Amino acid sequence: MLKSERQKNILDLCEQFGVVTVKMIQEKLGVSDMTIRRDLKELDERKQLIRQHGGAQSVDYVDSSKQTLTNTIDGKELSHLEKKEISTKEKHYIARNAAKLIQNENETIFLGPGTTIELMTEYITLEKVRIVTNSLPVFNLLKEKDKYDLYLIGGSYRAHTGAFVGSVADEMVQKMGISKAFVGVNGIQDHWVSTFNIEEGKIQQLVLDAASSKFLVADAHKFNHRDFYNFYDLQKIDGLFTDYNLSNEVKRHYEQYIKIFN
Repeated sequence: MLKSERQKNILDLCEQFGVVTVKMIQEKLGVSDMTIRRDLKELDERKQLIRQHGGAQSVDYVDSSKQTLTNTIDGKELSHLEKKEISTKEKHYIARNAAKLIQNENETIFLGPGTTIELMTEYITLEKVRIVTNSLPVFNLLKEKDKYDLYLIGGSYRAHTGAFVGSVADEMVQKMGISKAFVGVNGIQDHWVSTFNIEEGKIQQLVLDAASSKFLVADAHKFNHRDFYNFYDLQKIDGLFTDYNLSNEVKRHYEQYIKIFN
């Protein structure tokens, strides 16, 4: 393969996925990692992509992320109110599908923080079920219905997400038996899922470790994007609920790690 053709293919992959790793490019093009790294360096110097540790990011992808397609802008975490305004239709779609798994009154369900999980409260059809959450918004939505065995995990309060985190919350979670856990994420890249805050990532890790069945919810814009802190391995998750905007190629790539519902 000629150098010009190889570099064009790399740019095409960047455009398609937004963020690519050296490993992904190797699998697609069948060339050495040293060759890919040299190409990425040249393309970065020509400002045709943005080189990152272990891969690259398209220039257009950076522009789109500034239009609030993810949960951060220029490294700053969006507020809870700002997040609620993003991809509302898609979040309802995801929440409706995920809530269908809550169908056994004898189970203990964990609902984590996040605007998509908050919407799940609208679609739970059971009259009686035990629900545990560390999200104040989720708790407030559920307590108004007055029909659940409801537990709020306390701790240090994070206003950006309405979540309780820290050592007190971590200790409480580790003592609970959880049947199914639903957790939101800020980014999904290769087999890792990430979030903005370390303490929030830590409690989500502990929740998932404690749960018999583990599920993630994430709109399509979260794929091929990494936030600050990797907190879990996709390969340990039972299923990921996303929306209809996820491309077939991106879905095929991530299905090597996890079952995707969209």
